Order: sequence, then structure tokens, then C-alpha cells
Amino acid sequence: MTEFPWLKHYPAAVDKEINYEAYSSVVDLFDESVKKFGDAVAFECMGKTMSYSELDRLSAHFANYLSQGLSLKKGTRVAIQMPNTLQYPVAMFGALRAGMIVVNTNPLYTPAEMKHQFVDSGAEVIVIVENFASNLEKIKNEIPAKHIIVTGLGDLLGGLKGLIVNLVVKHVKKLVPAFSLPGAVSFKSTLSKGAGFTFKPVKLSLEDTAFLQYTGGTTGVSKGAELTHGNIVANMQQISAWMKPKLREREEIVVTALPLYHIFALTVNCLAMFKIGAHNLLITNPRDMKSFIGDLAKKKFSVITGVNTLFNGLLNQEAFRALDFSGLKIAVGGGMAVQKATAEKWKAVTGVPLAEGYGLTETSPVASCNCIDGTERVGTIGLPLPNTEFMIADDAGNPVPLGERGEVLIKGPQVMKGYWNKPEETANVMHGDWFKSGDIGVMDEDGFVKIVDRKKEMILVSGFNVYPNEVEDVIASCPGVSEVGVIGMPDAKSTEKVVAYVVKKDDALTPEKVIEYCKGSLTNYKVPREVHFVDELPKSNVGKILRRKIKEAHLEKTGASAA
Repeated sequence: MTEFPWLKHYPAAVDKEINYEAYSSVVDLFDESVKKFGDAVAFECMGKTMSYSELDRLSAHFANYLSQGLSLKKGTRVAIQMPNTLQYPVAMFGALRAGMIVVNTNPLYTPAEMKHQFVDSGAEVIVIVENFASNLEKIKNEIPAKHIIVTGLGDLLGGLKGLIVNLVVKHVKKLVPAFSLPGAVSFKSTLSKGAGFTFKPVKLSLEDTAFLQYTGGTTGVSKGAELTHGNIVANMQQISAWMKPKLREREEIVVTALPLYHIFALTVNCLAMFKIGAHNLLITNPRDMKSFIGDLAKKKFSVITGVNTLFNGLLNQEAFRALDFSGLKIAVGGGMAVQKATAEKWKAVTGVPLAEGYGLTETSPVASCNCIDGTERVGTIGLPLPNTEFMIADDAGNPVPLGERGEVLIKGPQVMKGYWNKPEETANVMHGDWFKSGDIGVMDEDGFVKIVDRKKEMILVSGFNVYPNEVEDVIASCPGVSEVGVIGMPDAKSTEKVVAYVVKKDDALTPEKVIEYCKGSLTNYKVPREVHFVDELPKSNVGKILRRKIKEAHLEKTGASAA
């Protein structure tokens, strides 16, 4: 095996190579776990639990409905559009067990975004929570879907509780706009109909496509990353190996506040934890901090994942800081850079490091992570996972010397098959077997990588490169700052200027104070020329701050030109 610089820093308990062909498919992993863990709790949501055995039974019923009730064939695309509910794992595993391809869809999509994804994927089935069905009604005649399945948030909570939740959501909170979808069937009816058939396993291989996971569209039109069973199994095995020193079968409670339709939560929280028989606590609405923290207070949770904004939001809540963290073993941040101020405060409050991981939709998603044994290096994305290689390359795809900046290229069994029906787009992001991430990074002599920023979001000031992450990290540590997003705007004197948008938690904070604070840590050309205060920053479905949206709002506000 080639000796890469990072391998000597692997914890002794972490395998340097994994067997990413240990399972023949994601369904093979599923079958092993439901037999092994039986009556242990697999998922919990709103106080209702579902065991591994119950999930086995219900997902088989859903698979039966698709393959035998609707006579759909292997490879049919099934779109699932819902937040974290018990219905999600039933529908997701059921579709995979039927040999179909899951198209994960953000429930907060606009009708236009839904249409693009459904048309592009050719989804024949849509499973949607009723809260967002009115948007589907607006495009139902423009998409290829032949079968629509609608569910209420409380459908699998059982008995009176489920009925009450659906009534409150619909009639008290009025969160279900009126809709008309003739021919749609209820999720519960699919399960009862599917129960009338005998489950027939479908032969799957690692080469078969498991998910069409659409990119966020932050750099253009959203594309479907085609992730095979092999990609997902490999990444699940890699994550399991990385966390092996701390986690034990049947003992862990993992907090899933990120939505399962997002690749981070899907692979890390759902699948990797499913392999060890973990108890998965699903948070349907993490923005409701009071309820979210109330759920945390009831469990001695051992694993939590999230993005920087989620961790920062929790740390700002007194009720969270008062929780019992004695059971916490692992906290992992991804999706966006973990800011130093957040990581330091997290460790001070919980006693556990906030390990930053890194990955992309196209890498299933995890490519690297900080060690979870207390040797993390704050400010880096850690080390490549087993069977994964990193290269820092110039624009021609040639490696640059250690310590120099370049684009992060990734090679490993978790790299996607390609973009769905887009061979040219796929070719543009591949350099041989290497996936071009679009991120600018630096690798040190030990193999630890620091992401400097997105290649396309770099700010050019008088010929010098300024990376928003670096400026944001400094501003985030400024007293009185809650959140920050940094963009570059055209400037007649210096090509571009640094502009910061800040959510403050101290009314006494002024733009001048922020700028003066930055001068203590940043060279002059990196210091923001403008600081604007806002009540909130635009974020993606998982809480990642969207600089593109900040720039659009700035242009609208100032009437400036983007070029």
C-alpha cells in the first residue's frame, strides 16, 4: 500500500483500509442490521419509536406496493419529499428494497425547483408530506410522475397521538395549504395494500444506482449526482471505520437534526449508524429550538452532527448549555466550515471536540474528517478517510508543493458515478479518476488539509486573493457577532472589495467596531470595506450560509452591478 503522509497520523484503532465490497448493496447492509438488532430502537420521532424489526416489516410493505401493487420495475425513480419523520426511512428503505432509485427532494423547494428535479430525474413516483402538496399541485401536469403518495406528519405516530398531530398541524397551526391531487393515495394505504403481498427480494449489485442526490444549485442549475450502492456502501464503511474507536453496537443514541434527504445525514446519521444498531433521534423542525432542546434533555445522546450555524445556534441557548453532556462521545460538523470560535465554545460547554469533516454530494459525501480521539486540528478538515486520496492541484491538474494553495482533488470508492444524464458536466469535474471539488485547499506535511474557500467565491483585491472563510472566521470571533457572511463586490480602485453581512447579538456593535477588530487579525486588503447588519442571513435547507443569496440581496439593495 502506498504510504501517504496522513496515514501515520491515523489513530491506532482506525483501519487504514476498509473492505468496501463487504456488502453487495445498501439493502444487504439493511438485511444484516434488522436481523442483528431486531427489537432495538432504530428511529424515534416526536416520542414515537420504531424498532429495526418494525422498519423491516413496514419497508417491505412499501416495497411490495411499489413493485407488485403498482408493477414498477427495478430502476424506477421514486422521489421522496419530506422532513425528518418515521415515514422517511420506511419509504427510503422500501424503495431501495424494491430495486428502485431514490430521488431525495427538499420539501422547501419552490414549484419551479420541484419541476426541474422531477423532470430531470424522470421520477415516476412522488412521496410527499401534505404540508407541501399545494406546490406539487401547481406543476402536476408538467412532470412525468404517474403515482403520488401523500402523508401527514403524524401518520406513523400511532393512534390518538398521530391523529392529534395531524389535526393540530392542519387546523390549529394551519401548516397545510389546501390542495387537490386527484388520484393521489395516502401513505398509510400503501402500507396496508403492500401487506397483502409476499415480499420478493430484488437482486442488486454495487454498480446499481441507489440515489439521485441533487446538488444545491449554488453554482448554477441543480444536477443529480448518481450515487451507486457501491458509493454509499463504501462511504458507510469508511465512516464506520473512522468512528470505530468510540462507538459500540446497540449503545449509541445519535441526534439527527439535519434532514435525512440531505446526503450528510443520510450516509452518516442514517446508514453508518444503522450498521451499529444505533438509536436515531429524528428532529423534524430543528429551528424550533425550545422543542429541539427539550428532546435533547430527555436523552443521554452520544453522537450529534450538524453545520456550524446549528451548533452556534444551540450554544446561544441557555437551556442547551445546561444539558447533561456526560454521554456525548462524538460531535461532527460539516456542510460548511466550522468556525474556530464555535469549535472552542462547543468544547468548553460540552467537553467534547467539534470535529470538522469535509465532503460533497458527489463524494457520498464524506472525504475527510478530523480524528475523534482528541487529536483534532481545529481549522482543518482533518485527514482523508480510509481508501481515499487527496491531491492539491493547479489549474492543469498537476500537484502543487506541500503548503501551497490549489484545488482539492479527491479519489476514492465514494466518488459518484457521474451526473445523471449529463456526460459533459461529468467530464468537466473529473480529471481521470480524480474528482475536482472546486474548493481551494492547502495540505501540510502531515497530510492535514485546510479548506481556504470555494474557487468561485474567491475575492480578488488589488491582485491579492482573499478567501471569505478566513475573514468570516475572524469576524465570528468578534464580541457581539452571532453570524456572518462575506462576499466580494466590484470596486473601481481594487477590482473587488470585501463586504461583510453580520447578524449581531449586541446592539452596541457598530460597523466601525467590526472593521477595527478585523485590523487586529487581518492584513489591510482582507479587512472589510463595508459591514452591513441584518436580522438573518440566507441559508440552505441544512443551515449553510448562502453567499450567492447575500450577493443578490446586496445588488438589489445598492443597485450596484455584479460585474
